[in-house]
Amino acid sequence: MKKKRRKNRTVHVDFQEESTYFQLIENGSAFLEFVMAYVFSIGFQFLHEGHCSGASAFKRHSHYARTRLGGLTIWRIQCGECKATFSILPQFVLRYRSMSPEVAKKALIASDGGLSLERTSLMLHISAMSLYRLLCAIGVWHVAEVLWRAGLALPKYFLADEKHSKCLADKAYLPTIVEGRVIWHLGYTPEATAAAFQTSYAQFQQVALKVDPQYQPKGILIDGFESTRLSLRSLFPFALIGYCLLHAAKKVASKIKGVSSEVRNSLSRKFAKDLFAPAKFSGLEVFSVAQRLRHFSQRVEKEAGATNALAIKDWIAQKKAGWFTTLRNRQMPKTSTLLDQAHNHINRKLFMMQHFHRQGENKTRFINALAILYNIIPYQTRAKHAHLNGIQVQGAKMPHPDWFFSLMILTSAGGMIRGTF
Repeated sequence: MKKKRRKNRTVHVDFQEESTYFQLIENGSAFLEFVMAYVFSIGFQFLHEGHCSGASAFKRHSHYARTRLGGLTIWRIQCGECKATFSILPQFVLRYRSMSPEVAKKALIASDGGLSLERTSLMLHISAMSLYRLLCAIGVWHVAEVLWRAGLALPKYFLADEKHSKCLADKAYLPTIVEGRVIWHLGYTPEATAAAFQTSYAQFQQVALKVDPQYQPKGILIDGFESTRLSLRSLFPFALIGYCLLHAAKKVASKIKGVSSEVRNSLSRKFAKDLFAPAKFSGLEVFSVAQRLRHFSQRVEKEAGATNALAIKDWIAQKKAGWFTTLRNRQMPKTSTLLDQAHNHINRKLFMMQHFHRQGENKTRFINALAILYNIIPYQTRAKHAHLNGIQVQGAKMPHPDWFFSLMILTSAGGMIRGTF
């Protein structure tokens, strides 16, 4: 008979000083009072068994010695009602790792800043594989789960796109969901088909349905790629799907053939102006977007010929429904600029990793970890949102002033931030 695996219920607690921790573990009641006071002060709630109310008092359950850390004593506490057991880790200990938090924090910053794992390991005198395993341990959680545990509400309007990148020297596609400054989903697939994208985006849907069984986004902005549209329409049949206006403006020049670049660029600027400009009212005449698009086709015929005008008319007929959806809904994002910025950041990390060996599920975990770090590591001093991270910019509060300790709290399995239901 296969032994049932014990659930991971790790709770990270900031004891401020190591000496404080060693003093408290000698006094059971004081240790328990400190832990409970800290947990409730950060708005944390334990994940109990089944439908346990959590009203029953906790008690110290058992302890064990961490051999790799010189026999450091780790205590467990237990709920008196459901008997769920939680391991209490101090801030100077990483779960199942002998690497110190200070070194891990520096390594993650260096890696996120652009250094490869090999160069990071040389700089900090650590094993590249140990850093890789740390990232994979963080990436066990789907990025949407971490955002939900941090207190962010599920996105009502979001950007969705997939960019091709180099992953282990092979071309891959990264289906991505972005809302504002945070990445809600970052997937991996070697194929650019609707079925492959649907499988990837379904991972986000599964997490969202755990939070809210009735979850359905109101609007999704894409670049107009048909495989993306079909995959999202299948998963979210009631969501409005709009097309990015910036992608449309950049696409015009490639649709016009056989004329000089000056003419193409001039027409491209004219199209962008017509598409982004609000409707103008002059007496009883209303120059709507549809009218401006018809006038643009006539201008293309005049400056680039009838063949180019016909190609532009067919392209506008295919895409205008998605543009109109974007323009009609004020809450819908108009461009996918923030998603492009996120992709550029992730792509630099994957480029630095393209010759580092990774196989199987670890590839997915590694990519999840990159997305989580993108959301949690604060922006640089001279950035627009200096000293804040994407989660804070979106309105959520981190459980701890130190971003690394907040990362440990949000990627532990003992509980979640209050108010996320």
